[in-house]
Amino acid sequence: MDSSKTGAGNLYVVATPIGNLDDFTERAKKTLNQCQVVACEDTRITGKLLSHFSLSSKLVSYREENERTKCAEIADLIEAGTDVALVSDAGYPTLSDPGFRLVRECQARSLKVISIPGPNAAITALTASGMPTHQFLYLGFFPKKSAAVEKILEKWKDFSGSLIFYDSRYKIDKNLQIICEILGQDRFICLARELTKLHETILSGKITDVISQFEAGSSKGEFTIIIGPKDYSFGLN
Repeated sequence: MDSSKTGAGNLYVVATPIGNLDDFTERAKKTLNQCQVVACEDTRITGKLLSHFSLSSKLVSYREENERTKCAEIADLIEAGTDVALVSDAGYPTLSDPGFRLVRECQARSLKVISIPGPNAAITALTASGMPTHQFLYLGFFPKKSAAVEKILEKWKDFSGSLIFYDSRYKIDKNLQIICEILGQDRFICLARELTKLHETILSGKITDVISQFEAGSSKGEFTIIIGPKDYSFGLN
């Protein structure tokens, strides 16, 4: 494992499965096994993942609550020669998950950062949505307050590509109604939940139809929402 700074270790940003364990790549397994330290959101969740694949590495808690202080400590370890793998509970670290500050700190110190690609809910949903893929904007989780949701939708309502958001089961009903009110009943969207899992659901079409289908099904899990551009439909263009 080479590095940019002589004697230093590397930071590996490792994507983990978002549901289906078969999506865990051989390269990701090999990387976690070779790294002396794995920085993770929840040591219990990552511990189960490592145990399932018979991997053993020292786990260090690195989560939103301690990210500001931990990033310097972990960067110090890397600078001293330790190879560290960064993972989140599921998916790609740094994308609506902790990790950005650690990557920035390593770059500032000229420490080598290597990304190990793998599952990501936003891209998984987009590629199956039927929404335009030539241009898209990832905006992460919707804001907590409804007024802020309205504001961000107003700001990007005329974007010429697809908009990608994450949402929780606790706010999805309200936010779907806000999208309908701000962007109109004819806007095409995709609503995806439980991606790669047994009960994966991907609903695409006019927002009013998607809401009707959603209300008739389950609201469990985390959601990915893809919003198509204005005047877009599934008709041939």
